[in-house]
Amino acid sequence: MDKIPSKKILALGDSYTIGESVLESERWSAQLIEFIKKDISISKHDIVAQTGWTTFELQDAIASRKLDKHYDLVTLLIGVNNQYRGLSKEEFRKDFQQLLQTAANFTSGNFQHVMVLSIPDWGVSPFASNRDKAQIAKEIDAFNSVVKEECQKLHVPFVDITPISRAYPNDATMIAEDGLHFSGKMYALWAKAAQEEALKILTK
Repeated sequence: MDKIPSKKILALGDSYTIGESVLESERWSAQLIEFIKKDISISKHDIVAQTGWTTFELQDAIASRKLDKHYDLVTLLIGVNNQYRGLSKEEFRKDFQQLLQTAANFTSGNFQHVMVLSIPDWGVSPFASNRDKAQIAKEIDAFNSVVKEECQKLHVPFVDITPISRAYPNDATMIAEDGLHFSGKMYALWAKAAQEEALKILTK
């Protein structure tokens, strides 16, 4: 069987994509590449992400970066800071629609080569111990319903990692040293959850 030509991946997002407080090798997209590299060779892995970014800050950053014109897979994980800052779901929806289009523009307009991960729940972190965790969860779910709806409209592959983020509320090893962000161990679970979808996209 012929070996599939090497592929290029672009990961877009916020702290959960840049991997705040973890090693570069522990970022979820870096671990995804480790999981799939026995099947597919990855020649490029670009990241546009920063801690604290909302949807519109990510959009601005993409516009200012000199990126390749084409990638075989573009991942998108964004929205937690919109929720954290109390921004509106209506604005989020508009921004998210634009980001999906922007992501698809990097895949020659093919929405099936974009993969979206749901927003994880930071309410499980020690940082949130004095906050209303039920309210945080409710708001995260509301933002995620927007994400899912917009993905369904365009048939964009969607990976729901939110239940995984909530599955280990008392496991300190799932949280980074800063007490707010997730650890490389948690990111590995997200990468594992995204592996099958990513392979499907990259072998199309």
